[in-house]
Amino acid sequence: MIGLLIVDDHPVVRDGLRGMFAGDDRFTVLGEAGDGREALAVAASVNPDVILMDLRMPVMDGVSTIRSLKESGSAARILVLTTYDTDSDVLPAIKAGATGYLLKDAPREELFRAVVAADRGESVLSPAVAGRLMGRLRAPAPDKEPLSQRELEVLTLIARGCSNRETAGKLFISEATVKTHLLHAYAKLGVRDRAAAVAAAFERGLLGRD
Repeated sequence: MIGLLIVDDHPVVRDGLRGMFAGDDRFTVLGEAGDGREALAVAASVNPDVILMDLRMPVMDGVSTIRSLKESGSAARILVLTTYDTDSDVLPAIKAGATGYLLKDAPREELFRAVVAADRGESVLSPAVAGRLMGRLRAPAPDKEPLSQRELEVLTLIARGCSNRETAGKLFISEATVKTHLLHAYAKLGVRDRAAAVAAAFERGLLGRD
């Protein structure tokens, strides 16, 4: 079972999420927190696999909490679950170390799939968030090493929600080759994971609007 920590300053949201996950035997809710400071203490106590993290909370906000969790060496995957999809919310969260970013209007099954993917170390971006990022494209930095066409193709499919296996199938290459292209893209973009790579590519204007 995937152990969850739910972090949100609204009790009704926490109750709703707890009830939702309680109905699926793949998950168990290990704890809850109403702000970032409380989340740090609970996470240290229960060692969750995945943390569902709100962003705008009293005492300590979500981005600061994500950053503190990563600095403390927490192995938990952090899946942002919020109502805010502006790039001023999305990019700091991903750069701080969030594994994925979903909006609270996501369907139940999409949320379940995202948690399972996050537990596997895969990154998830809500389609609405990806669309928002594409709408805020910036010019590529000229001093950065350019991505190859194949690296861009891999990142485009990843941005659309494809797994490594699905990406390999669509491009007629092996999963190992997909991973190699991703590692090269990480190095060129100066990031460490899939979600950050997609965000950086959008930010630099490397991914198309289609």
